[in-house]
Amino acid sequence: MSTESPDRQQAKMREFMSLLPLTLELAGLPRAEMGRHFTEGQMEVRVTAIRNSYKLARQLVIEIAKPSEG
Repeated sequence: MSTESPDRQQAKMREFMSLLPLTLELAGLPRAEMGRHFTEGQMEVRVTAIRNSYKLARQLVIEIAKPSEG
């Protein structure tokens, strides 16, 4: 069970959703062909790729938001 407040959880979800387009671009995952579905193993690999891409997208935004040195 989460110890985070509902407001914090919503903020994290908003952050994830705002970074989702960049995250998916970084992940570079192909779309499924019409009428074909991914296997459970393929979905797990895709989730891992999205999770890793989200971390990189978030790091990038944080880095960009830092005041420039100099």
